[in-house]
Amino acid sequence: MSYGGSIVAASHQVGISAGRILNGEKPADLPVMQSTKVTLTINLKTAKALGLEVPITLQAGADEVIE
Repeated sequence: MSYGGSIVAASHQVGISAGRILNGEKPADLPVMQSTKVTLTINLKTAKALGLEVPITLQAGADEVIE
């Protein structure tokens, strides 16, 4: 199971920062940005190999389920 920031959202934020720098802003003047979107990924294959059962309700709430 993994719960963390979205790679897509982080890439979008990098693009915005790069655009601001290319438009003349100083990198030191840019704010620190953190991901506001998080994703839950569950790997059922690994869970099974470890002898774990993942409740169906947890699977239903996941953004991605790897079988």
